[in-house]
Formats: sequence, structure tokens, C-alpha cells
Amino acid sequence: MHNEHSDNHFQSRIDKGEHIESKDYMPEAYRKHLIRQMSQHAHSEVIGMQPEGNWITRAPSLRSKQILLAKIQDEGGHGLYLYSAAETLGISRTELIEQLHSGKAKYSNIFNYPALNWADIGAIGWLVDGAAIVNQVSLQRTSYGPYSRAMVRICKEESFHQRQGYEIMAKMMKGTKDQQAMAQDAMNRWWWPALMMFGPHDTDSPHSSDAVKWRIKRETNDELRQKFIDKTIPQAELIGLTVPDKDVQLDERTGHYKIGAINWDEFHRVIKGHGPCNKQRMDHHVFYHHTGAWVREAAEAYRAKKAKKEMAVA
Repeated sequence: MHNEHSDNHFQSRIDKGEHIESKDYMPEAYRKHLIRQMSQHAHSEVIGMQPEGNWITRAPSLRSKQILLAKIQDEGGHGLYLYSAAETLGISRTELIEQLHSGKAKYSNIFNYPALNWADIGAIGWLVDGAAIVNQVSLQRTSYGPYSRAMVRICKEESFHQRQGYEIMAKMMKGTKDQQAMAQDAMNRWWWPALMMFGPHDTDSPHSSDAVKWRIKRETNDELRQKFIDKTIPQAELIGLTVPDKDVQLDERTGHYKIGAINWDEFHRVIKGHGPCNKQRMDHHVFYHHTGAWVREAAEAYRAKKAKKEMAVA
């Protein structure tokens, strides 16, 4: 049922700062926007486990192995919360995964870059999860209740992930010349893709205005990106890393850092499937999704059997 009165009432609830719940009236465009954003978020968490999982067996100490394992386990959990929250909008997890495999649904461009050495694990934790936190802290106040509540828990865990990454980078910068060079090289490769994670500039972002009007997003892409830049550059300087941008400068008047131009051609190329690891990431996900089908079927059969038993007792 779509009518102007319902839409106006819906918008007035949003403007008052109320949460919209799954059974409440919502315009179809709001529902579709949420499914797209939440599924992209869930897919990113799950695909993002791949470049890190590759380093579990090669972590340099037992402690770093434990921390990395805990982090990857968290990310699987984040995917789970977000798929569950998306399902409250009337879409099945099967359909969400099908959209990922067919290429209809996207995930964050950043996970199509390779993790070449241990410093990359530091850069991913510090820069990638750091960018994610800036975005996600703002999403704790998103207008859709199930999404907002999932984000509260996710943010707590993401801050642990960022500390893990920063600790690796700080340790390497206190190490040998070779370790310092590895850390700087990882910084050089991950800095720009991390800035692209916030999405295109507001002027070029197709969905930004609706998302802000409906308070799905509380801040625009450029506002969030600026927050990340202002927070991260001093962290880099503190441990002796240099941002790979010759145009970066602090504007004394505003207190914000200005940066050089972002290469949006690269962003669009990677999103369209032409990044260094797109094919590998998707093939891996498809293979293990099919290989693990029997586990899902067994769980479903057990659930049905248990329900039948309970009904017989009742």
C-alpha cells in the first residue's frame, strides 16, 4: 500500500528521530535502499575474512595468531548479525547470497586487494577497520532499528580490530629497517583504497541524498571521509609513517587536512570486477558455499526433527 499520507507520516517519524521497525510502514524505496546497503555491508564482512585468513598460519607469534583468529571470527559474526537484520526486511539469506554470487550485489572495493605480507594485516586492521569504524559509529544512530542495534555490538568489536592493526604497525616501525620499509609499503598500498571505502564524492553519489533524508546515513560520504583523514594522519605521524600523498596539508584555519585527488577510475574499475583479486575472492566464496551446503542441510534437518518431536510431546 503506497500513499502520500503514509509517506508523510513515515518521514515525520524519521524527522523526530524515531526508529523504524520491521513491521512498520516504510516506502518501498527505503526498504530497497536498506537491503542494498545492509547486504553490501554483510558481504563485505564475510569476503573481508579471506585476505586475513590467509595469514593465520603465518602470524609471527602465538599471541598474534590468537588475536587474528579472534578478529576473523568476529567478522563472521558481523556478517551473521547483518544478514539476520536484512532478513527482517523480507528477503531470504539464500537470495542475498545469490545476489552476491551473480554480481548483482557488491561488497567493499577494498577486499579485492591482496594481503602480501604481515604488514598488510596491520594496515587492514588500522586503516580498513579504522575507516569502517568511522562509518559504523555513525550507523549506530541509523533510522532502521534492527540495523542500528546490530551496529552497536559491531562497533565495540571493530575498535578491538583497529587496535590490533595499529599495534602491528607501531611494532614494525620500532623494528629493523626492513620491517619499517614493509610497514611503509603497506601504508602506501592501502591508504588510497581505504579513502575510497567511503564511496564517491557527495556530488557523484547516486543514493546519498535519499539515505541522508531517511537518516539511514547520518553523515555524507565526504564528511565521514574527512573524519577518517583527520583522525588517521596524526596516528601515522606518531609512529613515523608517511601518508603517500604529496599534496596533503593541514588547513590551520579549519583544523582539517586537505588531500590530493582520489583516483576514482581505479575505484570504478575495482567495483566493476577488475581489481587484483575480484575473481579469486568470488571463486573462493562460491566454492566454500557449495562445499558447506551439507552443514546447512544437516542443521535444517535437525531443526525439523526437533520441532516434530516437540509437537509429538505437546
